[in-house]
Amino acid sequence: MISLPRRTFLKAAAGFAGASLFGGLSFRAFAQASNLAPADRCFVFAYFGGGWDVLLSLDPRDPAAFTAERISETRILPGYSLLSQDPTFPTAMVTPTERAGAGPSNILFGPAIGRMADHYDLMTVVRGLNMSTVAHEVGFRYFLTGKEPNGSAARGSSTATEIVGQLKPNVPVPNIAYNIETYNDRYPGYANALRVSSANDLLVTLSPSPTAIDSEIEKQLIDLRGRPVTCEADLYDSRGLVKQYNDARAQMKTVLDAQLDRNFRFEDNATDPPELRAEKAALRTRFGLRPEGTQDARNSAAARAAMVAVALRKGVSQCVSINITGGLDTHFGSQVTQATNQRLGWNALADLVTDLRSTPHPAGGHFMDHTTVLIFSEFSRTPLINAAGGRDHHITNSCMLLGAGLKHNFVFGRSGDVGLSAGVIDHDTGLPSPDGFQVLPDHIIATVLASAGLDYSITRVAPLKGLLAG
Repeated sequence: MISLPRRTFLKAAAGFAGASLFGGLSFRAFAQASNLAPADRCFVFAYFGGGWDVLLSLDPRDPAAFTAERISETRILPGYSLLSQDPTFPTAMVTPTERAGAGPSNILFGPAIGRMADHYDLMTVVRGLNMSTVAHEVGFRYFLTGKEPNGSAARGSSTATEIVGQLKPNVPVPNIAYNIETYNDRYPGYANALRVSSANDLLVTLSPSPTAIDSEIEKQLIDLRGRPVTCEADLYDSRGLVKQYNDARAQMKTVLDAQLDRNFRFEDNATDPPELRAEKAALRTRFGLRPEGTQDARNSAAARAAMVAVALRKGVSQCVSINITGGLDTHFGSQVTQATNQRLGWNALADLVTDLRSTPHPAGGHFMDHTTVLIFSEFSRTPLINAAGGRDHHITNSCMLLGAGLKHNFVFGRSGDVGLSAGVIDHDTGLPSPDGFQVLPDHIIATVLASAGLDYSITRVAPLKGLLAG
């Protein structure tokens, strides 16, 4: 009988129970490994919560051409002049500074893009995407699964779950969902995401150190689930539930014994080994985290991005889905609020990409050569500003893809210059075509799967060939 600390089985209920966490890697092989090995192919899904204003980032318009005097003609008002109250924002479209060896940027951005524009050479921006909805939950879940929800209920598995289900990576926690929904409708437990709502949740889940049990209910649950399974029960267990139970307990002990939590405690800690302490100092510098502040060093947008970097680089996870920023449902207020909240997310992701593109991967190249990133929001905001100074929900959207398996420094699709309408696109070229089709979230998810050579048939659409590398 293995003795496990504190609320191990409550953790199981939250994310581990019944899950084969190692995608086929034996417990002994993992326990004996001196170093965790990163997955050969990694994925990041980053969500901007609330519906972003694409005019401020991914689908800008020239304010000199789209003026207030032409509103009746264009039905578009960029509103960049309204950002002048914050001098850190430009009041025109952003052309990235040319990166050495990369050639000039083919992509223009809005004023809120921040440092993310520096990585133009690794990205494709998709414009004129039709979300088919302006409801928060529907658009969000549509992008998570690549299947249009049934009402507001998600259909199918999350894309990260689908990827882990097909690849079965040999990493301890293949799929992490940080403050974001996750679904599994067809794979065994090994593909389930470990769902956490905060950095502290992740630390509690991975930490082997004992903590106090919060309530009598928890004590009773642990007592109930901690009882040994008898030989008689094993004998009559025709469905293998006892084996699943014992396997889950052994897996959880292995994860806890590995002390993976130390990698995610970003604040300076004198008890850490010198090498780990130096790694954390470099990480804090790269992501702009304070060495002493647990709140800043764990729960800011920058800290969330740092968590993703560590999870991939340390070989803890293959897929990380994360709510990187929020506060974008700006029906009221100002353009500055929307732009500020967007820029927080873009800058955090820019630091993540900087980290991954500068960190060598054991299989060769750098981590960004092995990582595919999808950045999305549930819909966009109206191209005209409402009477309250904000923007309402708009059906036409954009998204960003970066990294492995995709074309780089490329714009795919186009929204209309009247009312920011969804485009009709040739899916092989990405150019507007009267004989083409609109782009839907289904196509984006099919493309992400195809970029790694995975089966995309669950989306029931073809990938966007014009987006795939080679």
